[in-house]
Amino acid sequence: MGRSSITPNSAGLRALSHPVRLRMLGLLRTEGPATATSLAQDLGLNTGATSYHLRQLAEHGFIEEETERGNARDRWWRAVHESTRMSTGDAEPEAEQAYLQAVALTYGEQLSRAAAERPFLPSAWDEAVTLSDWPLRLKPAAARRLLETLIEVIENTPDDPDADATYTIQLGAFPLPGQGLEE
Repeated sequence: MGRSSITPNSAGLRALSHPVRLRMLGLLRTEGPATATSLAQDLGLNTGATSYHLRQLAEHGFIEEETERGNARDRWWRAVHESTRMSTGDAEPEAEQAYLQAVALTYGEQLSRAAAERPFLPSAWDEAVTLSDWPLRLKPAAARRLLETLIEVIENTPDDPDADATYTIQLGAFPLPGQGLEE
């Protein structure tokens, strides 16, 4: 089974290092195709800025125009892949760092909104929501195996077409900051 994903190069990571583009791509992935006008409304932007960001995402292969919808005045855009994966070391360190900072900012905002909405979720979600951490003492090879296992489970979990919600998993796996680890 598996989900479609993209592993961007340095230029793609730089394009995604803008938090608005990450949010825009996320909306196209979770909400489906949209126009610049509808995305501008959702993101609180003007349509000119939204169109610019859409062109940047398209240029780097993250989205494409959905030609079956719209017309010359009203272009629809859709996400090409279900997820973005970063392969550390395959891109320029500056591009990787800019992307990671944008992802951290975007995830933080999304986590904050999820925590604020938590008390208002239907009770059926009580056992399916967590913001937890599990500090483990691992060597890099064991950490990599654990990460690969988690990714495999996530990517092989089938979507339920009858589900009433999109369930998001934000996987942050890293050495605890402040340990002074160096190569």
